[in-house]
Amino acid sequence: MNGTLSDQKLMALITERDEEALKKLYDRYERPVYVFAYRMVADAMMAEEIMQELFLIIWTAPERFDGNQGKLTSWIFTLTRNISIDLLRKKRSRTPEKIAESEVLQYVADERVNTEVEVESKWVGEQVKTAVDGLNKDQKQVVEWIYYQGYTQHEVVERHSIPLGTVKSRVRLAMKQLQQRLRDVGRREFGNE
Repeated sequence: MNGTLSDQKLMALITERDEEALKKLYDRYERPVYVFAYRMVADAMMAEEIMQELFLIIWTAPERFDGNQGKLTSWIFTLTRNISIDLLRKKRSRTPEKIAESEVLQYVADERVNTEVEVESKWVGEQVKTAVDGLNKDQKQVVEWIYYQGYTQHEVVERHSIPLGTVKSRVRLAMKQLQQRLRDVGRREFGNE
């Protein structure tokens, strides 16, 4: 799959069980979905859980998306909202007995988890964190506000009284440095070094 595929095409490929299409869709929506979920639940681990649940639904039941009913983004964010609400309700209604059951369940292996993918994801995350930590203070701050906290450039301007041109140049320079530092991370085949 070369080039940028539309959301509709990716969903059609996912319906045909194309794992690469799911990866592309995940890469495209991981950040905005995570930020949206985090804003709803204010808990990083729960936001991750929501993302996992969302992409599991997309993979196991892609036919639930009807392109004639609306855009994929609307469907994704509606699902994210519903999953978030369900998890918050479950969290509030937990009883000590249910908590004890979940403590026992943590020792049961989750067969859906692909350890190799998790290890690679963690490794990539560490590489990105190291690269971001290597930026100068101003660039790092703007990158964190925009890419981790979900602010727009205009929100950064308003909240932190930094001129728009300065924000744009800091982002551009930071992205250039990150691209250089992370050049080989995306090409790394786990186990085939």
